[in-house]
Amino acid sequence: MRMLLKVSIPVETGNEAARNGTLGSTLQKILADLKPEAAYFSEDNGERTGYVFFDMTKSSELPAIAEPFFLAFNAKITVRPAMNLQDLADSGPAIDHAVKNFRPAGA
Repeated sequence: MRMLLKVSIPVETGNEAARNGTLGSTLQKILADLKPEAAYFSEDNGERTGYVFFDMTKSSELPAIAEPFFLAFNAKITVRPAMNLQDLADSGPAIDHAVKNFRPAGA
């Protein structure tokens, strides 16, 4: 299943890694193991933040995905399922089913 991993690196931890020259190489090493479909980096709430799309086949893979970010950067993460446009198109019958079978109370 395609997943979206949001990784937020605390400012001080990120600054220290940048100063000692390990920020980029550590991220590259973690991502090489993860083999993401895509990875984007930005700022969110004043922290260095990565948005990483990857495939997870079993929930037991989560520690191997999360722990490197925790250990290397004291990072905060969120992980959630994500859809691309084709996935959304494929979900049409399920959306139609919900529309037909579930209405707001009193409607």
